[in-house]
Amino acid sequence: MSQDNFVGRTVAGYRLLSHVGEGGTATVYKAEHPERGLAAMKLLRPRLGQDATAVKRFLREAEFGTRVVHPNVVRTLGFGEDEGTYYLALEWLEGEPLEKFASRSGALAPSLVASIVEQTAAALSAAHAMGIIHRDLKPANIMYEPASQKATLLDFGIARDQGNAPEERLTRTGFFVGTLQYVAPEALSGELVNQQADVYSLATIAYYLLAGTHPYSGRSPRELFQQLLSEPPTPLNQARKGTRFSPAVEAAVMTGLERDLTRRFKTVDEFREAFCTAVRSEGEKKGGFLSSLFR
Repeated sequence: MSQDNFVGRTVAGYRLLSHVGEGGTATVYKAEHPERGLAAMKLLRPRLGQDATAVKRFLREAEFGTRVVHPNVVRTLGFGEDEGTYYLALEWLEGEPLEKFASRSGALAPSLVASIVEQTAAALSAAHAMGIIHRDLKPANIMYEPASQKATLLDFGIARDQGNAPEERLTRTGFFVGTLQYVAPEALSGELVNQQADVYSLATIAYYLLAGTHPYSGRSPRELFQQLLSEPPTPLNQARKGTRFSPAVEAAVMTGLERDLTRRFKTVDEFREAFCTAVRSEGEKKGGFLSSLFR
């Protein structure tokens, strides 16, 4: 547990009930407000409160969250500073990170993967419409509720606004941001990326959920880094022995993983349409075959 333990305290009217998780810059608590009810309270670590860049990043995440309003994007309830503590209050979501659900469940049914992709693409499309590139799309940043099968996009912590001038960026040139297993190859140089980087990450998520493994097999960051820059990803139908998908499903995923931006889908909506149509078409064919056996 974090050494910055605020459990039992009240910040901006939210009483912190329990520790939920933490990252490098912030700690998350389950909290309750007398009028607004339950919330997820994200607090910037006290030691970073005097770091102007860290504070700016934290408040930028909060500001992006207020701009992107969509049923599949976590809702921002408020943010600011309370007696020296920078906070971000988010709606409380039931469920668990998609990463945890997928790790426990193994490869998922294509129809379920299509549902998750469809919802996540809708959330990303709403962000892109506001000029915001997520840049850290991965299963850990998607909350999943198994009972309703709802997927909700989280964490705009390293997102960027396409409208900002290059000199306003908070990441140094030559340093990439994101998670290696899901980051687009063009991001590895640290240069500015467009929404096609989110397309790549979403296609990687689809690949992982279908196959239970990633497109690249690097066992160390260095090996993975080199593979992303110089090698093609493992074709989806070679990812897991004994599991095959239709040519259309494989083509949609692999087009989303194209290193060449002229060949990759241009938008998340293009990828969603191709992938979900292919999955549902495959399901209809299988359903028709099975029903014919019982006539």
